[in-house]
Amino acid sequence: MSLIGKLFGAGPKVLPTHVRSVEDFTREVLEAKEPVVVDVWSETCAPCKQLAPVLVKLATKYRERVRVVELSTASAQPALLSRLGVRATPTILVFDRGREVGRMTGFRPLSWFDEMIATEFPEA
Repeated sequence: MSLIGKLFGAGPKVLPTHVRSVEDFTREVLEAKEPVVVDVWSETCAPCKQLAPVLVKLATKYRERVRVVELSTASAQPALLSRLGVRATPTILVFDRGREVGRMTGFRPLSWFDEMIATEFPEA
């Protein structure tokens, strides 16, 4: 990124990585070297739709520090959904070095994610 881009926040948006299978999840989340925020969402969920642009901002802002992954309840393998034990959407799961370290349900603003990353992953 150019100096102007760094100063003014310009640059391409980073979209969350979409996972569907247990294999995708293992590669993108459990084997990740950086912390991972996983969004489990459904198409009929209004808070999920509110959260989508927040997650794009999160992925873009922390592109060097945190990976953002999304998992749609409509397209994910049932075995993966069962393994995660998600009962409502949106559910946000936070992983560090392959371990789940946090879980919350419902909409969260970008400021919540900023605070969580600063607190939980200060040197990430």
